[in-house]
Order: sequence, then C-alpha cells, then structure tokens
Amino acid sequence: MADTMNDSKTDLMARAEARMAETFGESELSVRQKVALTCRVLFDHGHDSGLAGQITARAEAPGTYYTQRLGLGFDEITEENLLLVDEDLNVLEGSGMANPANRFHSWIYRARPDAQCIVHTHPFHVAALSMLEIPLVVSQMDLAPFYDDCAFLPDWPGVPVGNEEGAIISAALGDKKAILLAHHGHVIAGASVEEACSLAVLIERAARLQLAAMAAGPIAPLPDRLAREAHDWTLTPKRSAANFAYYARQAARKHPDVFRR
Repeated sequence: MADTMNDSKTDLMARAEARMAETFGESELSVRQKVALTCRVLFDHGHDSGLAGQITARAEAPGTYYTQRLGLGFDEITEENLLLVDEDLNVLEGSGMANPANRFHSWIYRARPDAQCIVHTHPFHVAALSMLEIPLVVSQMDLAPFYDDCAFLPDWPGVPVGNEEGAIISAALGDKKAILLAHHGHVIAGASVEEACSLAVLIERAARLQLAAMAAGPIAPLPDRLAREAHDWTLTPKRSAANFAYYARQAARKHPDVFRR
C-alpha cells in the first residue's frame, strides 16, 4: 500500500535528495582522470573545433590547475598527457605548452573561489547563437540549470590571450555558472568537474533548441517561481555526479585509451 500519495512536493523532493545522497557515493576517479574524460565526452558531443577551447580544473596546490597540451585535440587527451600549470601558464608537470588563451581561466579562478573547473569551447550551435548577439533563453525544463545562471557578453573583446580579456570575461561572468560570449562561444564555471562537464554538454543542447524554437516563432517565458525551483532541483552535486558518471561510462567505452599511463 502506498503511503506517500498525500505527501507535499517539498517533502517528496527532500526525501528524493536524501535518497540520492545515499545512492550515489563519491567517485573513485582522480581529477586528472575526470578532466581527461571530460575532454572525450565533449568531443563526442560536438564540442570539437580543431584546437580551439580549453578545459581546466584546480589542482592540489593553490594557484595551479590541470589543462590539455596545446596541439592536441579533445579526442587525444589522456590523463598522462595533461599538463599541470600555474597562473602564469608555466608548465610544472608534463611536456609542451598550455593554450595561451588559458590566461582568462586564471582570472576566473581568482575571482571565483567556488569554481573548481572551467570549460570553454566553441560548439556548433553555441557558436551559431553567439553570431546573433542574443543571450541564451531558458524556456524548457531540461535547461533549467541555466535559468538566471547564464550571463551574456554582447561585445567581443577579441582573441582572449591578454589580461584585458581575462578582466572582461571574468567580470561579465560574475557569480553565474555560465556565460555566452558573442561571436565566440561559451564558458562554464563549475563547482566540480562533474558539474562543468554536465553543463557544457547541456549548453550546446540549449543553443540548438533555442535556434530551432526561434525559427518556429517567439519563445514563451517560463514562470519564474517554477523555473527557479527546477534550477535548484536539477543543479545539485549528486545529480551532476550521476550525469557525469553516465557520460564518463560512454566515453570510457568509446575511448579506452583515455586512462593510458
């Protein structure tokens, strides 16, 4: 006999969150492995744009982070060939050099102590939307993690290899999880690698949906209260961990060399 049919939505949501906390344990993957998997996941989800784009994650020592080596595509990244760099992009571990555009990541990490992983890519639909100089519009439940949590930079500051672009992008991002960069791409500032990877996959789907909806007619807004409830419900650490685990399993099956040592 069911005994929860008269429970409130608030109680049911709280119970479900508690159950998720019990069900989904801590990942056994290292940060390096998560970053390498994120590169492969995003490659498989259309984020490849030659050598453009960077993925970074805070390392153990303050002011250091992991990133891919310039010259390698996302589909070539393994835990072995990742670099450990400092805020000035000096290589502390590994061979080769980091992408000079990583400089704005250092600015974001300084401004956002909560950010543990940054994803910047130029996926097709995000890039197409950026050409229209309009913000991301969240009008569908699956996209709720971005509701009132995706900033917009309407003016393209140029190639982001200087400190000027770092200051501009980090200021425009503010305290948001994401930002759409006009004439460029997007940036995700995640509280974990799992969250950053999940949101990066989602923002490309969001842009694709927005372009399709705009072609059909005006986009209707979501009710604010319900959209905020959906944002908070879908953007929890355990849900991000579950999303990432699914994507990671797919990537590991498709790219077994990702864990090459």
